Amino acid sequence: MEKMKTLADQLREQMSKPADKLTKEVRITGSKKSKTTAKKAAKTTEVAILTALIGYDNSGNKSMVHARFDKQTVDVMNKFKMATGIEVTKFVSFAVKHFLETYPELKTIIKEYIQNTDL
Repeated sequence: MEKMKTLADQLREQMSKPADKLTKEVRITGSKKSKTTAKKAAKTTEVAILTALIGYDNSGNKSMVHARFDKQTVDVMNKFKMATGIEVTKFVSFAVKHFLETYPELKTIIKEYIQNTDL
């Protein structure tokens, strides 16, 4: 029973196989080196962010926030889940944490607000 796969898992596997074959063919032919170099650079960036996202552990997070997204964003997040197998909650949690770390001035604004409010 452990080896039973959902239809979504089977589709993910099928979708990833042709992409792998295509990239191997491009590497073997070696045509248009500038395009392959650009693809490798993009792939390296892509691999770095995916590695960070996969390594992110949100299992200890117990608080929940209800967020609203527009339809296009939801579609992209769901397709991302199908492509990578990473849950949307983990994706959103990582994105918000990364956003707050990238822009520490947001934390400063929050701290100033808390200091200026009367309790």
